[in-house]
Parts: sequence; structure tokens; C-alpha cells
Amino acid sequence: MKKPFLYRYRVDEVPVIIRPQFYLYGYGLGILLFFLLLILRLTIRVKISGREKLRENSNHIFCIWHSFVPLALIIATPSIPMVLDRAPQAWMQHPIWYMKPIHVLLCLMGVKKIILGSTGHSGREGAEQLLDYLGQGCSTVLNPDGPYGPAFVLKKGILHLSLKSGVPVVPLRLSSSNYRELRTWDRKKISYPFSTLEMEIGDPIYVTQENFESAHDLIERKLGVNLVKGT
Repeated sequence: MKKPFLYRYRVDEVPVIIRPQFYLYGYGLGILLFFLLLILRLTIRVKISGREKLRENSNHIFCIWHSFVPLALIIATPSIPMVLDRAPQAWMQHPIWYMKPIHVLLCLMGVKKIILGSTGHSGREGAEQLLDYLGQGCSTVLNPDGPYGPAFVLKKGILHLSLKSGVPVVPLRLSSSNYRELRTWDRKKISYPFSTLEMEIGDPIYVTQENFESAHDLIERKLGVNLVKGT
């Protein structure tokens, strides 16, 4: 049985015959998204708290619910490392072809390495690569309920990454004074211009064999649910 077209090709397996159109789509839309985010960021007030909790000259595994990704990208425009811990960034991303604009956007925002992999799509191989980059001092940002949900339910992959790497998990909580919620599985939120966005950086959580289950519950609780204030 043939795969549906949307799932037929990875970004690194697009047939040569359609690569010019694919690159035009990927780079063109990615650059456009970057400038749209930049314009939106200039109209939004941002408050960030908790930076003092981060380890100096070190790396972290930041995590955020899938629902809040658009808000996080607005806050992090134009440079993700400047907003977080200034460490080099290595991110796992869904490898399907239509994600190319997002990969381009993240690179423009300072992500050093895009690792292709997600649940059901070379996720194990991607996690092993990410472990290597964490060992080299890179930070990352993960959506522990993605890419297919259920929303606001923490999967244990992030715990295993922290356990094996020794890098702590840092929950990020976001809120917005005015936003629109999309009718997607994760209820994505997009902030309106002239609203106020807040990001709270949580305490680093070190995952060990002894606290594995309690760390799961603690991270899920610290991430919270329904934190957006708008209507």
C-alpha cells in the first residue's frame, strides 16, 4: 500500500526531479516565516523570568508543551541561544518533507544542528544523535507530548535523554495576555500583536534511576496546563 503523499518523502529523500520546487518552498516559506515572526515580535511585550536558575557555561534540555511552540518562537525571535542559555543548539525535528520551512526558520534563529527524527520516524536514531550533541555541550528544546500527542501528556523519551546524558531538564511555562487557539490536536496558541507574552524558566531537574518516576510527575506538573490567559 502506497503512503499518502504528505508522508511519502523525508526532507533528505525528496526526488531530484522536484528538488528545485521543494527548495523554493522550503527556503522561501522559511525566510518569510522568520520575517513575519520578527515583525510580530516588534509589536509584542515580552517578560522572561528565571534565567538565574540556569547553570552558567553549561547546557540544558529545555521542554515545552507542543501547544505553546508558536508563543515560544515569538519570544525567541531573532535568536534562540540569546534567549535561552547561549549554548549551541541541536534540535530533533520531524523529518517529513513539509517540515522544511520550519527547519529553515530554526536555522535562521540560531539552531546549529537539525537532527531528523521523531516518534515513528527514526526517533531512536535521532535520539542517539542528540545524545552525542548533548555530550558535546549543546542544548536542545523538546516537546514531550509531540508530534502526535496526546496533548499535555509527558512521554518518557525526555527522561531517558536526561538520564543518559546527565543534562538537566528545564521546564518552560508560557502565558499570553491575548491569543488565538487553533483547532489542532495540540490546541496551538498564536499571540495577537500588542499583547504581552511571559516565559518562566523553571528549576533544572536532574533525572536519575532513583527519581525517574517522580521526575516524570514533577516535570509534567512544572510545565502546567491551560496557562494562557487570553480568550
